[in-house]
Amino acid sequence: MSANNSGRHPFLDDLTEDAVLSSTLLRQPVSGRERIKNVIAAVGALYQTQTPRFLGAIENRTLLQYDAVLVDGISIRGVAVIERDDDGNVPRVSVTFEPLDAAMHLSKKLGTLLREDIGDGFFLSEQK
Repeated sequence: MSANNSGRHPFLDDLTEDAVLSSTLLRQPVSGRERIKNVIAAVGALYQTQTPRFLGAIENRTLLQYDAVLVDGISIRGVAVIERDDDGNVPRVSVTFEPLDAAMHLSKKLGTLLREDIGDGFFLSEQK
């Protein structure tokens, strides 16, 4: 596991080249280290605050539960499951969000920010 005290998610440096991110924010999984880093950076940029509630490990999984407030004042809760292989690399990350309205709002915001980098069909669309 990478040591990192910069405030970044320490698992980002451990993502495999073909890692997969699944999330309640996504219509389909995102694959690839750089694409996942882009999604996580964009989510972080939309947080005004983030407060960890639980961090623990069970076998090859790290669990992180946190509360956040988006820059537009909406509260959201996330639970991340980071799976590691026998070498300590991260081939899979899964993140769920609640409540549903907040998750849908965040997915729409991400779609606006990331459509060009990630592609169509991953996020909800903003209503015109």
